[in-house]
Amino acid sequence: MTIRAMVCFQLLLFGGVASAQTLFNGTFPPQEFADRRASVMDAISDGVAILQGATEYPAYVRFRQSNHFFYLTGVEVPRALVVVDGRARRTTLYLPSRNERAERSEGPVLTPGGEAERLTGILTVRSREAFADDLASVLEEGRIVFTPFRPETLAAGTPSHAVAHASASEEDPWDGRRSREKIFIERLGSLVPGVDIRNLDPILDRLRVIKSAREIAVIREATRISGTAILDVMRSAKPGMYEYELAAIGDFYFRRYNANGPAYFALVATGENAHYPHYHASQSMLQPQDLVLYDYAPDYQYYSSDVTRMFPADGRFDGDERERYTVYLRLYQALMAAIRPHVSPQEITRAAVVEMKEILRSFSFTSAKTEAAARRFVDRYNKSTSNRLGHFVGMEVHDVTAPFDVLQPGMVFTIEPALTIPEDRVYIRLEDVILITQTGYENLSAFVPVDPDEIELLMAEDGLTDRFGGD
Repeated sequence: MTIRAMVCFQLLLFGGVASAQTLFNGTFPPQEFADRRASVMDAISDGVAILQGATEYPAYVRFRQSNHFFYLTGVEVPRALVVVDGRARRTTLYLPSRNERAERSEGPVLTPGGEAERLTGILTVRSREAFADDLASVLEEGRIVFTPFRPETLAAGTPSHAVAHASASEEDPWDGRRSREKIFIERLGSLVPGVDIRNLDPILDRLRVIKSAREIAVIREATRISGTAILDVMRSAKPGMYEYELAAIGDFYFRRYNANGPAYFALVATGENAHYPHYHASQSMLQPQDLVLYDYAPDYQYYSSDVTRMFPADGRFDGDERERYTVYLRLYQALMAAIRPHVSPQEITRAAVVEMKEILRSFSFTSAKTEAAARRFVDRYNKSTSNRLGHFVGMEVHDVTAPFDVLQPGMVFTIEPALTIPEDRVYIRLEDVILITQTGYENLSAFVPVDPDEIELLMAEDGLTDRFGGD
């Protein structure tokens, strides 16, 4: 069953297509969210976990819930609140009361009452106005309170960016805004002085690092959408086009397959622009001699992907390009081939380096600079002490992380090492989405070609811009 068919089936199960599509996301059944909340209850024991949802946007922008809140509830309502009670093993959701004027303009929204309880699977859904009194009763019992300390992550966000933005705003003498989380924690503490407030983020991060089967299905679909766009980008790309035109092809496919939007800004870099790993100006014209880097993926049902490919703007790898790209690809594939479950990233790296050194010995270099770059690439891995092969992927493109010793089934991450010749502003990078399984790994983006001959064949086909024209 495809992810789209699965979603439609779930909508039929949980209240009918018309109302569920509008009032409750339906990507996951209520039991999935209930299981996640049960894991939180196990972790907080006698305590209570309290989370606030995202606010409405100050613009005509489709509302998107914050990731932690969606992860536990699936609720897409601005200014919702939820209390997860570890002692009572009970969840209470608080929603704003019905705003009939807003609904007449924008359509129905989930509001307190029986329908919300039925759709979400949360047995108690109360008005947001009841939250203060209910909370005071809980705090007066001397219970430990868990709430997120880290600023919320929204569309196209990452934890590190959220933290950096909040810190910059608070430290700016002409701004001074504190994060919603800091204000919320202060308000909680003011209700009952001395209440013990602890950080919920590490608990949620540990849960989110291991993906469920349904989460994997959604990430797989996000990867399919990203890869499908990249295939058409390769077919469409030609000298004289602009980077933003290639980005637009990604936007088309994201919208076509009902993504919320991009998971991050389009990284489309032609020629020397690729030297900047997160270049996103998208204003340069593709030149015949350029290699083009394309790194773009959707935010699909609150989950992302992250796939990167490089290809020649004119559809043919020349001598130097082919040599650099080919040796890089072989080293990259050696790293991927060493990945396996229940071992540490350091063990994987050590095994990969053995194979990489053999590749260096057998490869016929014609360029001294390329050979030096390849040896630097291997040397970095040979000296690495990192416990990560790349970054996790999930609700954020650079997803939350938690301490771990070995790779576990259900982890999803990317590998994206780069081969560089800094003095010539040469930068070559691929990126694939890796799922750890019980017996090995699955490359979710393997259908997007990396072999130079296969890329050239693909680029000889007509693409989106050929079929629909343009100037």
